[in-house]
Amino acid sequence: MNEVSGSDVLEAARRLEVCGLNRGAAGNVSARRGPAFLITPSGLEPAECTADDMVEVFSDGRSSGTRKPSSEWRIHRDIYAARTDADAIVHAHSPFATALACIGEYIPPFHYMIARFGGSTVRCARYATFGEQALSDAVLDALPGRCACLMANHGMLVFGRSVHHAVALALELETLCEQYWRALQVGTPKLLDDDEMERVLGKFAGYGQ
Repeated sequence: MNEVSGSDVLEAARRLEVCGLNRGAAGNVSARRGPAFLITPSGLEPAECTADDMVEVFSDGRSSGTRKPSSEWRIHRDIYAARTDADAIVHAHSPFATALACIGEYIPPFHYMIARFGGSTVRCARYATFGEQALSDAVLDALPGRCACLMANHGMLVFGRSVHHAVALALELETLCEQYWRALQVGTPKLLDDDEMERVLGKFAGYGQ
């Protein structure tokens, strides 16, 4: 992951837009690179960017390059410092995740794939103003034992072991949010119990290639 390039981060940001998870300059993507990380620039749409526009940010908040980093760079910095299992981060204002985040409630175990994100629920981080340290603190509080959360009145955040993996998880989370939203329109979803979610979590421990 330390060999990540600006092209990798930009390609991920563009894929999020193509897939409808972000529009315009909304959201951000980053990837760990040694003691620093690369992140999308503030206020620029992916279509307007080149790989050289991706900004390198260090743990003390210094950045290099000609662009300002995303206003949410603190969240990325703090997650990389707290979670050694995070090598790339996606923050999106995707339609269904954002709609549920505006309710301010967690996503319960209505579907076994919730376990994909580390537990029996996907928590919703409390609201704080964008770009401020309080928002980073709120996100970190929602992530223990998880690789994803909703952000109240804001959107979603996921992290993974690469930019490709983080984008894939963001797509999976948005799909689950859509399914949960649609289920709520027709009734009260039947939730899986704790015993079943424990079994599923055990299976996910060895899931994939």
